[in-house]
Amino acid sequence: MAAPPGDAGRRDGGADGDGDGDGSGSGSRSGDGAPVRDPGLQPERTRLAWRRTTLSCTVVAVLAARQAIHGGATAAGLAGAALSALVWLAFLGVAHRRTLALDAVAPGPLPVRAAIATTGCTILLALFAVAMLA
Repeated sequence: MAAPPGDAGRRDGGADGDGDGDGSGSGSRSGDGAPVRDPGLQPERTRLAWRRTTLSCTVVAVLAARQAIHGGATAAGLAGAALSALVWLAFLGVAHRRTLALDAVAPGPLPVRAAIATTGCTILLALFAVAMLA
């Protein structure tokens, strides 16, 4: 028997995604009709992603300091290492606040300011790395 259009490749047996086949798509609901949050592994995966990214930024900041010291302590090298350290601290603060926010029952999306700060820190660390190598 062929699957109806839109259900090709489904393995859960239902057409609504919650597996009960009633078409409601409701899954678990609280008393007020709002979906109940399934804690699952998603918050843990997100927390681990933030930790990996923080570790990457840490490595970049440490390598910048190493490059500044290894190549002879010039004013430009020390300034680049210091700026890398400041950007790393800013990213560490954003990441820490976000991982704390993931402990909430219903964590909201990443605020726009935090997203802009994270993007800015990433771009600045990349620019400092290029400047340190030049």
